[in-house]
Amino acid sequence: MKTFVIEKDGTNHIVEIEKPQITDEQALVKMIACGMCGTDVKLLHRTFKGFPESIYPIMLGHEGIGEVVAVGAKVKGYHIGDKVLLPFVDPIGNVGSGWGALSEYGVVHDVQAYDEGKAPDCAYAQTILPDDIDPVDSVMLVTFREVLSNIRYFGIRPEHSIVVFGCGPVGSTFIKFLSLLGVKNVIAVDIVEEKLQAVHQNGATYIINSKEQDVEQEVRKLFPDGVDFVLDAIGAPFVVNQAMSLIADRGAVLCYGVPEKEEITIDFHRAPYNWRVIYQQMPRKKEEGEATEQVLAWIRSGELKIKDFISDYYQFDQSVQAYEDLLNKKIMKKGIITFDE
Repeated sequence: MKTFVIEKDGTNHIVEIEKPQITDEQALVKMIACGMCGTDVKLLHRTFKGFPESIYPIMLGHEGIGEVVAVGAKVKGYHIGDKVLLPFVDPIGNVGSGWGALSEYGVVHDVQAYDEGKAPDCAYAQTILPDDIDPVDSVMLVTFREVLSNIRYFGIRPEHSIVVFGCGPVGSTFIKFLSLLGVKNVIAVDIVEEKLQAVHQNGATYIINSKEQDVEQEVRKLFPDGVDFVLDAIGAPFVVNQAMSLIADRGAVLCYGVPEKEEITIDFHRAPYNWRVIYQQMPRKKEEGEATEQVLAWIRSGELKIKDFISDYYQFDQSVQAYEDLLNKKIMKKGIITFDE
């Protein structure tokens, strides 16, 4: 099969490798589409936690959807033709795995085929897609489920106030979902006015262009005692330090975006006496899977429109150009790579 690979020097291209072999508990899927993500950027830069340069080259992609084309002997939960979210590919030969969903084929695990408690964590988020959801655009469900499970973990409630730094696909999803969950005081911060206007229409109560406005001054005008939460949706350590002057007593900085360095120095002289920094950058897959029902309910009710979060589509053979566009910030929302023949 063909797969998109990042080499040790950071260059990337499409190469041919062996198709993955499935076990009795797995199903083989032919990929339909894969979303592009900020995590991919960190992997392209070779700065993502747990991925040292020594394991490169790696296959890229973790926001995939594929159609089941073969099942293992013990598989009960999948059938030929099922569309399944979140297929992955394990290392093959000398090619490592950055989850590997940007490949022509991928693998899913059937929880029902394993003994109790023996299925890998990822299996609990490898969900069959309902027939009424477009399979290409459904890659957004990966982001949607991650975000909703994180909101639940962070404990954000309707009465809380929150500043969200970053209005890309992840930040805009957080803002939309906070609004759907009844949070009335959501402040969006970005340097791109177009993104700010979009989230203002899609759930943000207030917007701040940090290129033109003083964030602390604007936030304190609205909330003199500070906000309950500041969310880093971009993976920039400066957000934690900037948040110190924004949070209320016992407020928290929520770190979801993945930074390129695994260390941070916090200057908290401007913070209240009592505060927290909470990192959750890799939601547990069981929690992610459990978020599926609510996400689908919002889509079916019309409260959540998938197309609002997508800006670009590419064919698989355009993957190199697609990631060049992503690195050059030419993709305003979510970019999706398809495997149409």
